Amino acid sequence: MKITVCIGSSCHVKGSRQVVEALQSLIKENCLEDKVELGGTFCLGKCQEGVCVTIDDNFFSVSPDTVNDFFNTEVTAKVK
Repeated sequence: MKITVCIGSSCHVKGSRQVVEALQSLIKENCLEDKVELGGTFCLGKCQEGVCVTIDDNFFSVSPDTVNDFFNTEVTAKVK
């Protein structure tokens, strides 16, 4: 599974750094380093919707407040 987080200026202002840091911690805590690849990209074109995150080809809007729920629903439930 590949997770890509937008680190462009709009998403950065909305908390992309915190989202990336939280995802790094969650991947490590759940021992998923061999199953989940985390990367960054610049603008995904949906700046108005929050921090843009894709898993494979699926788009999600995530914030520092929702990253844990996002991880549990979209990542852990699908890779374990």
